[in-house]
Amino acid sequence: MPPRHTLADPSIDIRPSGSRHRTTIGWLDGRHSFDTGIDPFGHDTHHGLLVVHNHDTIAPQRGFDTHPHRDMEIVTWVLSGTLIHQDSEGHNGAIYPNLAQRMSAGTGIWHSEKNDGQGATEPVDLVQMWVIPDEAGVTPGYQQLNIGPHELDGKLAIVASGIPKHRNDAAIRIRNRCAALHVGRLEPGQSVTVPDAAYAHVYLARGRGRLEGAGTLDVGDAARLTAAGPRRLQATLPTEVLVWEMHTSL
Repeated sequence: MPPRHTLADPSIDIRPSGSRHRTTIGWLDGRHSFDTGIDPFGHDTHHGLLVVHNHDTIAPQRGFDTHPHRDMEIVTWVLSGTLIHQDSEGHNGAIYPNLAQRMSAGTGIWHSEKNDGQGATEPVDLVQMWVIPDEAGVTPGYQQLNIGPHELDGKLAIVASGIPKHRNDAAIRIRNRCAALHVGRLEPGQSVTVPDAAYAHVYLARGRGRLEGAGTLDVGDAARLTAAGPRRLQATLPTEVLVWEMHTSL
């Protein structure tokens, strides 16, 4: 297992939606939890092992042309619409709500992501997340799996994980033994517990909720937890929440 880094004091750092880094270029409205090179003087580059957490809305018939990645575990979770993926390893297909997708860039991979499926007339709304792999230079890989809506309703489902204890529970595997993505959909009054981890990232993709010890989170808000212990999140509106559990940092 990678070495555990020394933690700072326990904390919960709330990042309101309006403070997120943003890219708006006509066909793309991108809201970023971390600075991805937009600000040349930016130092807000990661939390735990999570280095990219982008909430992107892509217009119909548009998207990201073919581009490269290397040594990164990339997880895509579509909130609405359909994203078309193609890559240099021969994988292609549609990513839609309730389908977990992971691409391991490894030694190098090229891919495109577009909202250009047959009859696409509505934007596609998605969250894409990157974590550093345990090992560089591995063979590129790809995995996707449908998750039944009942697995997300009223609880957190393990959507992607490399943590050994999740081996039989995770929908898809990532190549990091200290990181896992959980997703849940909550009705008002329902609650879930953020896993107890050295680092956690809680993101409200939809809705509104109250995070124990921190107060209200609205749609687009994020909370960065450091050694904060298990915390309850209770929905006050219909809510979709994405939670990264991480047991070490960069």
